[in-house]
Parts: sequence; C-alpha cells; structure tokens
Amino acid sequence: MSILKQHRCPSRSLTRIPTSPRLHLVARLTCSATTTTTKPKSSQNQLVIEPRLETKPDSITPIIPSVGPPLSNDPSLQSTWSHRAWVASGCTTLFFSLAKTVTGAADTHMWFEPIVAGYVGYVLADLLSGVYHWGIDNYGDATTPIFGSQIEGFQGHHKWPWTITRRQFANNLHALARSITLTVLPIEILCNDPVIQGFVTVCAGCIMFSQQFHAWSHGTKSKLPPLVVALQDAGVLVSRSQHSAHHRPPYNSNYCIVSGVCNEFLDKNKVFEALEMIIFFKLEVRPRSWSEPGAEWIEEMDEAQSQVTVH
Repeated sequence: MSILKQHRCPSRSLTRIPTSPRLHLVARLTCSATTTTTKPKSSQNQLVIEPRLETKPDSITPIIPSVGPPLSNDPSLQSTWSHRAWVASGCTTLFFSLAKTVTGAADTHMWFEPIVAGYVGYVLADLLSGVYHWGIDNYGDATTPIFGSQIEGFQGHHKWPWTITRRQFANNLHALARSITLTVLPIEILCNDPVIQGFVTVCAGCIMFSQQFHAWSHGTKSKLPPLVVALQDAGVLVSRSQHSAHHRPPYNSNYCIVSGVCNEFLDKNKVFEALEMIIFFKLEVRPRSWSEPGAEWIEEMDEAQSQVTVH
C-alpha cells in the first residue's frame, strides 16, 4: 500500500492601506491536505480561509491632513529677484542710518549716549521679537488678514523646524527688510539726532536679521560659521540650546529669537500667561498654548537624515 501526501500553501501578499489611522492586519492561512490511497474509497478534507484585513479606527488620535514639508529644491525656499531687491534696500537703509549716527556723534562729540541708545534698541528688538512670536503662535490662522501667511508659516515651522536652515538668505529676510525700509527711511530723512538714530539703527537691524538669527539657532554647530557660534555661546545671539526649549512641550516659552536675553524674565514672571488671561477675559479667545499639543505642533523628522526600514 502506497500513501501519497500533498500539501499546498498558497502565497500571501499584504497591502498597506495608508489612508487608515490604525490598521491591524489579521491573516489566517490553513494549508490544504490531500491523501490518496490504493483503496477505492478516498477521503478529501480541504479547508481554505481567505486572508482577512481587519481595521480598527483610532478614537484617540485624530487624522489631521497636512501637506508635507518643503523639498530641498522647493521654490518656496528659494530667493527671487524681488526678495533680493528688498533685502538690498533694507541693508542700504540701515547702512545710511548707521552712517548718520556716527556722523552726528562725531559732530556733537557725543558717543556714550548713542551707544547706550543702541543697547536699549538691541534689548527692545529681542522683546518685540518675542511678543510677535507669541502672538502668531497662539492666535489667528491662515485666514487672518495681513498676518495669515506668517501664522501659517510659523505653524509649519513647528512641524518641520529644520526647513528654515534650507531657506535662502533673501527669501528668509525679505518681508522684514521691506518693513524696515518703509519704517526707518522716513525717520532717517526727518531726524538728525544721533541718539535717536543710534536706537533706531540697532533696533531695526536686529529685527530685520532676527529671522537669520532664528535660522542659525536651528543649525548644526559644526556647520555654522565660527563667529556665529562664538556669539551664540556668549549670549549675543539666541543659542541653539535655548531656542530648542521652545520646540518642546508645552511650547509656551522662549519666544524671543534675537538674543534670548528677555526670555528668562518673561517666562519666570509669566508675562505671556498674564496677557493670555487678559485677552481671554476681555475677548473670550483662548490661546493655542492652553490646549493639548495637536499634530500641528509635533515635530517630524527630516526624511533626508532618517531612514525607515520595513521588513
């Protein structure tokens, strides 16, 4: 008597469905067996169960559709001739304002007052950068008049902070350069006081270049110019370690991005929290910092620097 056994195991293919938040793939496979003997009567038992895909929706984590981060060659990160023209205009305005300050100080033999005024402008620029950063982080959205695009940009920055290091220089500064040109130029024409000019020059210059200081605070130390690293370590420019605290939960501190000198005072005395309470009681508007961090706050890794292997 001869016995022949045959086992058949069908092949399987698993397909990932990216549109579902959570997929639990359950596939059960039973090999069919056929037994053949020399007896006239044969028994054949066959059990086939198709692979089954079971989906369980996630009731905790909401699906928030979002566009991906800009690519390295994305036009939104590149400078245009219009951007370069505004940055050149802003730099020229600051240069003539500085020249007028030095000339006025030399004519009046007054140097100490313009220097002190310049230092006050430096501190005020840091404070103003923090107030502005706090405002667009916590209030409004992409549809807000005038500031909508900047609000949307800063929200994208929280999700993909490393993209600011890939933004070209003029692209990063053109909006501030335009504002500085239109603001400082009339003061430069109408005012001859070296103290006022010294204050305006330093304050406006720090505000205009604040986004570049911000970009450097996201840079890798080994890739930054040695002078920039020295200024960061000395506390003249906002440091990488200090600003990194702003990108960690609960995302409600270290808003200042010029030098960061005002951050300790503002955070320790809960200045922004007090402003949020005033706005809430007066206007009944809640800041985003009062809510649990959503997907728009969660930083995503740079795909160019990380690899995910699927087995």
